[in-house]
Amino acid sequence: MAIWLTKDSKVIVQGMTGSEGSKHTRRMLAAGTDIVGGVNPRKAGTTVDFDGAELPVFASVADAMRETGANVTVIFVPPQFTKGAVIEAIDAGISLAVVITEGVPVHDTAAFWAYNVAQGERTRIIGPNCPGIVSPGASNAGIIPADITGAGRIGLVSKSGTLTYQMMYELRDIGFSTCVGIGGDPIIGTTHIDALAAFEDDPDTDAIVMIGEIGGDAEERAAEFIKANVTKPVVGYIAGFTAPPGKTMGHAGAIISGSAGTAEAKKTALEAAGVKVGKTPTETARLMREIMSAG
Repeated sequence: MAIWLTKDSKVIVQGMTGSEGSKHTRRMLAAGTDIVGGVNPRKAGTTVDFDGAELPVFASVADAMRETGANVTVIFVPPQFTKGAVIEAIDAGISLAVVITEGVPVHDTAAFWAYNVAQGERTRIIGPNCPGIVSPGASNAGIIPADITGAGRIGLVSKSGTLTYQMMYELRDIGFSTCVGIGGDPIIGTTHIDALAAFEDDPDTDAIVMIGEIGGDAEERAAEFIKANVTKPVVGYIAGFTAPPGKTMGHAGAIISGSAGTAEAKKTALEAAGVKVGKTPTETARLMREIMSAG
C-alpha cells in the first residue's frame, strides 16, 4: 500500500522526448515504474527506445490515456508551457499530475490550480518545482533517486527536494511507504495537510515525517490539522533556523517578515500539536527511529 502512487500506476511523461524528460524517463523505468508512453504533439506516432523499452509518443494526454489506461503524468516541459500542459492533463481527467518544472510563474500556477478546483479537483497535482513522489519498491514518478531507501512504514512529506533525499537516506534501514516532495513555491498543488490526511488514512503507514521551511504559514496550518485529525506519530523538521529576516532563501516561498514564518514560530506550533521537532535532519531521523523502535 502507498498513497497516490502504487505498483499498479500507469505513468506517462509530458515532455518525454526532451533532454530532462528522456533522462528521467530512463531512470524511472530502471526503478520499475510502469511508464506506458509520452506526450509531444510534434512527435506523435513515433516511438522512443529506452534501453530496449520502446515507448510510444502520443499527441495529447487524452490520447495517451485512451490508448494505455494511464492514470499518472509526470510533466517535464519548459516553464512557459507548463500551464498549458497541466490544463491539458486536467481536461483529460488524469488522476495524478506531477509537475517537476521549476521557474513556473506564480500567476500560471494560480491559474491552473484554480482551473483544477473549478473542474472539481479530479486531478491531484503535486508541484510545481518539486522532486515528485516515490513509493519505494513500487513506483517512482519524478526525479527522486530510487536507490536511497527501500519499502517500509514511514510516510514522508517535504517542501525541500534535497532534504527529502537526506531523510530517506537517514532512515533507509527502516524504509518508507511513500515519499512526497511537494515543492517550495508560494502556490503548490498538494500541501502538507493533503499528504498528512492521506498518510493518516493509509493502513501501511505507521508514522510520518514532515519537513517544512521558513516562510508562509503552511506549517502552522499543518500543526492545527495534526492536532485535530492525525492519530499517528509525526516528527518534524523546519529548514531555515539560521535564516536572516526579510531575505528570500532559496525557494521562492521561503521569506520571513517579523515573527511570522520563522522556523522558531513553526517549531512552537508543531510542538503544541504534539509533533517532535528536530533541530537538524539527523536529530529528526533519530526522533523517528525512537518512535519506530518503541512501536
